[in-house]
Amino acid sequence: MRDTPPLDIAGGLLLTAAAGYVDAVGFLRLDGLYTSFMSGNSTQFAVSLSQAGHPVAWEIALLFACFLIGGFCGSLVSLRMPGRWGPAAVLGVEAALLVVALSLAFGPAQGPVAPLLAAAMGAQNAALRRSAGFRPGVTFVTGTLFSLSHTLAQAATRIGPALGWVPDACTWLALVGGAVVGGFVYRGYGLEALVIPVIGVGLVLALAVGRAVRMEAA
Repeated sequence: MRDTPPLDIAGGLLLTAAAGYVDAVGFLRLDGLYTSFMSGNSTQFAVSLSQAGHPVAWEIALLFACFLIGGFCGSLVSLRMPGRWGPAAVLGVEAALLVVALSLAFGPAQGPVAPLLAAAMGAQNAALRRSAGFRPGVTFVTGTLFSLSHTLAQAATRIGPALGWVPDACTWLALVGGAVVGGFVYRGYGLEALVIPVIGVGLVLALAVGRAVRMEAA
């Protein structure tokens, strides 16, 4: 983490917080389904399939498809625009999806917001870069929690650095903190709460564009 520029750390944690926020909004909107945590959706999908005619299976399948499409489009953009502009371009795709989802909240009839959120979360993963073992911006933290336990064990046995667990702890706290805020704001403002992750992702996008411009000028 020491080798990661502070702005990258801040931007990555902000993206993770935005993912937690969006997932909380999706969870409340969909009565227990997720827009970024596809492992949880996978279990619920399997359980739904074991119950004949269960309508939730089709709803989850749609979220899977949109997450895959978002990840595919984000990865395609990243592969077509490698190097300095890749992350900015992918974040632009994510920001556009979030803006469309937010715009539906202000329409006369709220449209299919959850599929757009799932696509945005799929795209976000394509923008991530691992830096010195630290992968900021994740939209799920199962692996992060195991990594936290592993680095804590390394610190306890002095095999690894004493503070090697801090990046994973910060990532987990960012996602949980974002989800807490998302839950509170959604209950007060409904889908208009999506303005906050739009602003958050927009800030990280601005940082990515600024980095690319500086690299072009160098």
